[in-house]
Amino acid sequence: MSIKTIDEPVTAGEPKGGFDFTFFKGHIREYGMLIALVVIMAFFQVMTGGLLDGVLMKPVNLTNLVLQNSYIVIMAIGMLLIIITGHIDLSVGSIAGFIGGLGAVLMVQQGMDGFSAAAICLFVGGIIGAVQGYLVAYFKVPSFIVTLAGMLVFRGLTLKVLGSASVGPFPETFQLLSKGFIPDFAPGFGFHMTTLLIGVAASAALVFFSMRKRQKQARFGKVEEPFGMFVGRNFFIIAALMLISWLLATYRGFPNVLIVMALLIAVYGFMTTRTTIGRRIYAVGGNEKAAKLSGIKTERLTFLTFVNMGVLAALAGLIFAARLNSATPKAGVGFELDVIAACFIGGASAYGGVGKVVGAVVGAFIMGVMNNGMSILGIGIDDQQVIKGIVLLAAVCFDVYNRNKA
Repeated sequence: MSIKTIDEPVTAGEPKGGFDFTFFKGHIREYGMLIALVVIMAFFQVMTGGLLDGVLMKPVNLTNLVLQNSYIVIMAIGMLLIIITGHIDLSVGSIAGFIGGLGAVLMVQQGMDGFSAAAICLFVGGIIGAVQGYLVAYFKVPSFIVTLAGMLVFRGLTLKVLGSASVGPFPETFQLLSKGFIPDFAPGFGFHMTTLLIGVAASAALVFFSMRKRQKQARFGKVEEPFGMFVGRNFFIIAALMLISWLLATYRGFPNVLIVMALLIAVYGFMTTRTTIGRRIYAVGGNEKAAKLSGIKTERLTFLTFVNMGVLAALAGLIFAARLNSATPKAGVGFELDVIAACFIGGASAYGGVGKVVGAVVGAFIMGVMNNGMSILGIGIDDQQVIKGIVLLAAVCFDVYNRNKA
């Protein structure tokens, strides 16, 4: 008879069963977002021509959907970290517009190459975030006030930098940031083989890391998700990934900006779930006083989240300018509303301490699909604003209900 030592992990094994309503109810944020995205996409697919012939899922429209929402997704990742720490940033749209204008001046009027201009713009975005973060973290000025002021300041600076006129066009190499597509290294198949291979590789990596994570949880008896739901969730995600890869492969392949987004999602997803700084950011949002008493430098973390937001807002501004091939005084107007809405719809809590990178991305695409679908159906901008406002309010009310119930 073998005797387990105290150092051996206790194995509780796999939870049995397929669908577990209790588990689903306890993780309604995660499953609800995916279900909502699928339902919304199915609705607009049917309404724009039918389940098989709808406009929404056509390769050209899917590409436009990615290009139209890339800057929102990028800023939503940064905004999520700020919301997790219990703050807000209302200036991201104005910063994106200002940085786009600065990049236009450097490249078009000063003749600077795209790489050098982009590096300067990202650095300036970081400085802007650092100034706002310093006021919030160390001067204890409410983030709402600081970033509201920033929204007004950088909207005015955008007009001053551009002289109230559009500036463009950009060099072709810079336009590739938003308008370019990855090359096909295996042409001749009638579709973009490289895109399809990337989709297969991404699906295989997803399966590998999901299984490894579950096995690690099983060794320590921490597996909660029923195996049937685990398989179903991953099968659905992989099927969606392969379908999108195939549809894009029949057009021009993956846009360059989609690769940028995927890298950012992977990096920030890893940082928030697998690193010490990520866990500390959640601790600050959960209870700042307790986090500070435990030795976490809460001011520095808050400062860094705003610096990060400034850099990502600058990147989004460059991508938006590259897509339009010009910098306009109105660029970035209203972006902050879509970015904040994406985070809350994606499961972030208005009280801080809760939220996931994948959730913010899903929330951004929910907003993007709604915008795209309503535009295809010819719904006016006024009605679109009403609908998006109702969706945002419903998401926050759902968060408050769950919080009070807990």
